[in-house]
Amino acid sequence: MAIKYKEVILPERKKIVLIAHDNKKKELLDWAVLHSDKLADHELYATGTTGKLLERETGFKVTCFESGPLGGDMQAGAHIAEGKLDLVLFFWDPLAAQPHDPDVRALLRVAVVWNVPLACNRSSADFLISSPYFSCEYKKQITDFSVYKGRKTE
Repeated sequence: MAIKYKEVILPERKKIVLIAHDNKKKELLDWAVLHSDKLADHELYATGTTGKLLERETGFKVTCFESGPLGGDMQAGAHIAEGKLDLVLFFWDPLAAQPHDPDVRALLRVAVVWNVPLACNRSSADFLISSPYFSCEYKKQITDFSVYKGRKTE
């Protein structure tokens, strides 16, 4: 059976979640300050500590989830699955084991499932924020899961 797709329109004003592991928080904060002029036009979300640091460094209002190890990554993933987040900026640390590593993998997976733009380092974040789609409406294609959701469970 062929996979079907449907179109979803991302608005000009995106809902963006910013997440960073401890060893990457400074890098994300420096990046956010550098690009604060562009981020100011969007609705920002973050996991616990990262959100508090972003508010302090940028002065932006940030909607904070729990800290990552306390379920914040899972909350962000749930928002993605519900269509409530448009973009993920997640500076994760590939050299440090995380107690909530399954949550991190789940968040990355659900972002791919729902075709949500995802930047995991400064270079990819630079590419995303410099894209003309960052600040204008964007029509994205997502898999139409209606067949999957409607299957019989006998």
